[in-house]
Amino acid sequence: MFVIIGSIVVLTSVLGGFVIEGGPILVLIQWVEFLIIGGTSIGALMIGSTPSDLKKILSGFTKTIGGIKVSEKIYLDLLKLLYELTTLYKKDGVLALESHIENPKNSSIFKKYPTFISNHHAVELLCDSLRIVVLGGVAPHDLEAMIESTLETHHEESARIPMAMSKIGDSLPGIGIVAAVLGIVITMQAVGGPPEVIGHKVAAALVGTFLGILLSYGFVQPLATNIEILSEYESRYLHCIKAGVVALAKDFSPMVVVEFARKQIYSDYRPQFAKVDKLIRQK
Repeated sequence: MFVIIGSIVVLTSVLGGFVIEGGPILVLIQWVEFLIIGGTSIGALMIGSTPSDLKKILSGFTKTIGGIKVSEKIYLDLLKLLYELTTLYKKDGVLALESHIENPKNSSIFKKYPTFISNHHAVELLCDSLRIVVLGGVAPHDLEAMIESTLETHHEESARIPMAMSKIGDSLPGIGIVAAVLGIVITMQAVGGPPEVIGHKVAAALVGTFLGILLSYGFVQPLATNIEILSEYESRYLHCIKAGVVALAKDFSPMVVVEFARKQIYSDYRPQFAKVDKLIRQK
């Protein structure tokens, strides 16, 4: 939602200021410039990205429109899930976890937390990590190293998306100059004609530079930053899972496992210990 509001603020500020200064708004509507800049940017993005990356870029753009889906409730559900799994592990033994992690969608425990089940990466990380615990023979520090390696791979994979968008944002001013140069070439052919015709062609050429700079610093670069922030929040959620699983593997009590996971949460959404403790005692 903030992405849409911010985009409206950018357009209103730029175009509103232009109109207030007496600028004719219709001069900025140069469809050929849009074609050159837009087509070149999309083509460059296709050249520098894989088909998989292009799909993720589209998905990331969709996520930015919807806003950051992070709240205290999402983390509370995760902490309660970790508490229940640890309690089951301590009460009935490690094999009691097997039926739940092999088919989490049908698990009586996982079903209670739809916000977690809907997160594919989180479900995969938790279940895969707990499988290692069930199999046994792996020291907690080795398990921690394995999970950390998984998170690093996920982070590197996710970082390619904002990086690709940022590079396109960096290139947009240059693409705008290309469009402007083409406009000047056309203008030079009209030298000797009426001054108003030459002025119109020059104005159209300069619109290309204007669009390139505006799209870069007003839209594409901020969107790349937004996607990067989304990725960081997703990564932090996965780090909570890592801390909880490692604490479980070290045979800590359920409440200590929850506390290890809680400490990984950013302060903006970290629930207070007293609140978590109250919810756990109610369960």
